[in-house]
Amino acid sequence: MARIKKTLRGVASSLGILKIYHLLFAWFPAVLYGHPSSKMVLVGITGTKGKTTVAELVTAILVRAGEKVALSSSYRFCIGEKSWINKMGNTMPGRGYIQRLLRMGVKEGCKYGVVEVVSEGVTQYRHKFLDFNIAVFTGLHPEHIESHGGFEKYREAKLDFFRDVKNNSKKHNKKFVINKNSEDGKYFAEVAGKDAIFYEKYDGELQIIGDFNKENAAAATEVAKALGVRDEIIKGALADFDGVPGRMDFVQETPFAVVVDYAHTPGSLEAAYGALKSDKGGLICVFGSDGGGRDKWKRPKLGEIASQYCRDLILTIENPYDEDPQKIVDEIRSGVRSDPPRIYEFLNRGDAIKKAIDIAKPGDAVIITGKGTEPFIRLAKGKKISWSDRDVAARALASK
Repeated sequence: MARIKKTLRGVASSLGILKIYHLLFAWFPAVLYGHPSSKMVLVGITGTKGKTTVAELVTAILVRAGEKVALSSSYRFCIGEKSWINKMGNTMPGRGYIQRLLRMGVKEGCKYGVVEVVSEGVTQYRHKFLDFNIAVFTGLHPEHIESHGGFEKYREAKLDFFRDVKNNSKKHNKKFVINKNSEDGKYFAEVAGKDAIFYEKYDGELQIIGDFNKENAAAATEVAKALGVRDEIIKGALADFDGVPGRMDFVQETPFAVVVDYAHTPGSLEAAYGALKSDKGGLICVFGSDGGGRDKWKRPKLGEIASQYCRDLILTIENPYDEDPQKIVDEIRSGVRSDPPRIYEFLNRGDAIKKAIDIAKPGDAVIITGKGTEPFIRLAKGKKISWSDRDVAARALASK
């Protein structure tokens, strides 16, 4: 059945039917909900990592400035003070959801909208008929390579978002906020032209850790400045911001740290490990990799990176979908270096987390990556089970 669906999708794509389908599902809700993006200031954030944190930082700054915000992110949706968790399994939901969300925001008096924009959403035209004022690029790392057909095509999808804002958004004085530290930033700068604003690292007070979060804070700062927010409001909001659940999220700090993070690419995994590595104790690393044919190439690379940083490596599942979980684990393990750390395997993610906490000693850091706040583990034939890395870790700590 899966092969038949894939074949039908291929035929539909070659005939241009899918393009028409996705365009219609972008255009019709825009008309139905009265083009709500034309009635607010809209910020779109794209890149491989950092989107959610930047979105939350921008939202926190605007709220500090006394504004109402409509937010669409991989973590949550919000309209002013109303907030609910994103359980859709999709960072950028389709079928008019974002248009409807922004319409709700307009009705509730939201002056601003903040939307995460992902590459697969762009290929399905979910960014169309949204009039953005500001587009943000956080950086690129290899991700969704197999679904896009190569890194260059993945980058092109991100660039298409910038091009659409540049050429089709009806807003005036559009701005493009670009990570100067990213090698791919030059491509986005070419699209932006004179409207480009570059950022590097924020050097003010922050609670959130890691150089990558200094970049995220710098991005949010430039967005806020472009929107006319005063410096003292920006600095105060950033200093008070204590992070996004599931993003370098400390379940406990002492006697050993337990951290949940969404890192699921080689670049983000290395950044997370680098932020937590210290001379006081070792890293105990719990992770797996998605199944369903998603970016199989990265599995050995994840194993290689983990073997460089982790004292204890605990391999498990994330979302195996229809793949054999043991095969996924074996492919990660194939990248582990010849002088490996201690390695454990648990195809039950709860058992993997419990093992990590059981073996942790004072000064160590347990880091559980790959899912962040994802509320389900997705199995074969569409089955899913409710899940929370944070809650499982908290229960394991309580029983230790």
